[in-house]
Amino acid sequence: MATGVETSCGVVLVNLGAVLLLQYPQGHWDFPKGHVEASDANHKATVRREVREETGIVDVTFVGGFQERTTYNYTHKGRRIEKEVHWLLAETEAIEVVLSHEHRGHLWLDWDAAADQLTHDAGLHVLRSAHAHMKRLGRD
Repeated sequence: MATGVETSCGVVLVNLGAVLLLQYPQGHWDFPKGHVEASDANHKATVRREVREETGIVDVTFVGGFQERTTYNYTHKGRRIEKEVHWLLAETEAIEVVLSHEHRGHLWLDWDAAADQLTHDAGLHVLRSAHAHMKRLGRD
C-alpha cells in the first residue's frame, strides 16, 4: 500500500466557557478542522477558513501560547494515509452556527460535557490541554 501524508488544522473554539463540537457524517463528534490548502498563509489562516466554511463563524480571536499536534493513520481507497493535525485555541462571541454539508449537527457544551461528547481520545487530550491553558490564563 502506498503511504501519503495529510496536514490539517483544527480549533478548540470557545464562547463564554462553551466549546463548539461538530458531528461528522460518520457519526463522530470532534472540533472544526480541515486540510491545509496551498492558498493558506499559515495554520491560523487554515483555521479561519475552515471555521467560516464549516460553521459560518467569522469572528475568531486566537488565544496565544497554545498549540497541540495529533497524528493518526487511516485507509482511503486502499491507500494508507498518515494524518497530522495542528490544533489551535480561539474564542468567539458568535453563537449562531450555519453548518456546511460536511456536518450533521453541532453542540455548544461546557468543558466537562464536551469531554463526555468527544468521540476520540486524541480530541479529549486536546480539549483537556486547551482547558488547562485557559485556566492558566484565568479565562475558563
